[in-house]
Amino acid sequence: MDNLSIKTPQPFFSIVIATYNRANLVKRALKSLISQTETDWEAIIINDGSTDNTHEQILPYIKDYAKIRYVRKVHSGVVQSKNKGINLSNGKYISFLDSDDEYSSNHLKTRKQILLDNPTVKFLYGGVEIIGNQYVPDRFDHSKKIHLSKCVIGGTFFIERQSLISLSGFSEVPIGTDADLFERAENAKIKMMETNLPSYIYNRTSKDSITNRMLLSV
Repeated sequence: MDNLSIKTPQPFFSIVIATYNRANLVKRALKSLISQTETDWEAIIINDGSTDNTHEQILPYIKDYAKIRYVRKVHSGVVQSKNKGINLSNGKYISFLDSDDEYSSNHLKTRKQILLDNPTVKFLYGGVEIIGNQYVPDRFDHSKKIHLSKCVIGGTFFIERQSLISLSGFSEVPIGTDADLFERAENAKIKMMETNLPSYIYNRTSKDSITNRMLLSV
């Protein structure tokens, strides 16, 4: 049989990991991914032109795990990096793992069960443990702070691939790319559901995050 005719089964999840100069943190994120009790996933790592040793830190994972793909590109920002990962994905549902965050070991398993139990849901979100700063700048007024309980956290998103493609992924906005995508999905009448299972670990201790840098100037 011609090997080219053999199709790889579609993974249930595609996990997009965009990273830039976080060599000291990205390994923690990757370890949390490969420790998942749910194994039906692929990962696409987009190295957004890192100038530290991110490449060297990621290489062992690429060698050991065939389900992890890796792309290095010229630095262009997180939106373009995530959209590139989306376009390269093959999974039924796409999710995200920021390179300074991590998953609890049951994160993918619990989300898969919710999606299987609710097959009409195309956009699942919510369920986060926040470590560190609980506030971010208000995207409509950067001089004000807003508690994260009033925000949507993009790392918790699980979106049917075709629905996400129909939305053209993330948009280039100064702040609030997650909220912008969420609102566009709502406006497009995409069936959404919230969960409160806190299995996405959102690390707010990194001083180089966009929102933390903005808070320092408020």
